[in-house]
Amino acid sequence: MDRVKRIFRLTHLVVWLLFTWLVSLQLENDKDVYWRSTTAAFIATCLYVFYNHFYLLTQYTGKKKNKDYWLRLAAIALTGPLPFLFLHRKPVDAGDYFMQLVTVVVFLFLSWLARVTETLVLNTIRKEQLEKQAVEAELVNLKSQINPHFLFNTLNNIHTLVYKQAPAAPEAVMHLASLMRYMIYESNAATVPLARELDYLQDYVSLQQLRYKSSPVVDLQITGETTSCYIAPLLFIHLLENAYKHSPARLEPGDVKVSVAVKEDTLTFHTQNPVRKNAATTLEEPGGIGLPNVRKRLALLYPGQHTLDIYSTSDTFTVMLTIHGLHVQAHERQAHLLHH
Repeated sequence: MDRVKRIFRLTHLVVWLLFTWLVSLQLENDKDVYWRSTTAAFIATCLYVFYNHFYLLTQYTGKKKNKDYWLRLAAIALTGPLPFLFLHRKPVDAGDYFMQLVTVVVFLFLSWLARVTETLVLNTIRKEQLEKQAVEAELVNLKSQINPHFLFNTLNNIHTLVYKQAPAAPEAVMHLASLMRYMIYESNAATVPLARELDYLQDYVSLQQLRYKSSPVVDLQITGETTSCYIAPLLFIHLLENAYKHSPARLEPGDVKVSVAVKEDTLTFHTQNPVRKNAATTLEEPGGIGLPNVRKRLALLYPGQHTLDIYSTSDTFTVMLTIHGLHVQAHERQAHLLHH
């Protein structure tokens, strides 16, 4: 906001310097012997009228014009020609005085136009900043809504491994540390490397696997170039969590299928899991935040750049998410949020 105000001040200065130069050039070409004093007198009148009315309007921005405003405006209009009369060296005739009255009217209008323009621009920027802050606050809230039961269950599983002195205990602790570090520190950025987001998902899968004695129940397939792409953080975790949540308690190896495919600037994230028998018909339990959370974040982060398709049968539940424009960098994404 301060930068915009500085730009406006600089614009005022440049415009007045240019206007003064043009007036003096015109008077000199007209062979006016007193062109210097005439220029100074004319510019003094213009500045007096313009900025007195400009700052008067500043005091009444957004307010209804009352009697005090109109009295002060009349005073500016009546005293407007005085700088010209005092500074002009040659005698002033009726024609000169009439031209000064015209000048007063013109610069009263120009000051009103400048004040309205600046107010409109500043209010627009202020509104966009407030909208951006609201969007960022909502995104922070949505990112924080990861199921805490997962953390409690993981800690219990690790406790069991440590109690049994299982060889997998140190690796489980490392996976949990990596997951928490990413959630607390790295995910604060507007976008993160896609490869890092996928590492986070793999840590999550590894920790969930502690619940199952069989071979990996998740078949995770990654294809395409993921190192050079950027994505909003913590975007896929709810979809993966949802796949676990609505699967049967007993899972066979590879029952939950997850695939991530990158082709040019398009990413496709696909999950498919078996449906728990006698499950409720709704996809989310009361108070569930998985799919609604993803829909809200996608609408805020990728408006018009994504599709989210959900298919449900009696045996399987499938989610297909497609995002376009992956190579947009973080600063461009923030500018896009400000614009919207």
